[in-house]
Amino acid sequence: MAESQDARVAEIAAQVGISARATLAILKDLEDAGYLTRHRVGRRSHYTLDTHQHFRHPATASHEVGELLAIFTSGVRAPSGTVR
Repeated sequence: MAESQDARVAEIAAQVGISARATLAILKDLEDAGYLTRHRVGRRSHYTLDTHQHFRHPATASHEVGELLAIFTSGVRAPSGTVR
């Protein structure tokens, strides 16, 4: 999802290796916690990740989500603060 805002839930689930239902639950939890925002575009949902959001655990609270994502992605930041 960090690399493609247009990814479908089924595609994310297949890539991660979990069910679509579990993927939806995780996306909802992340949205509720403020880590991502869901935008409806027609019949599809687009997700924007807030890479500047800090982790909740006290041991990692000084770090932003984007720091972790940069390890797993190219780390190229889009102008809106999302990671491509």
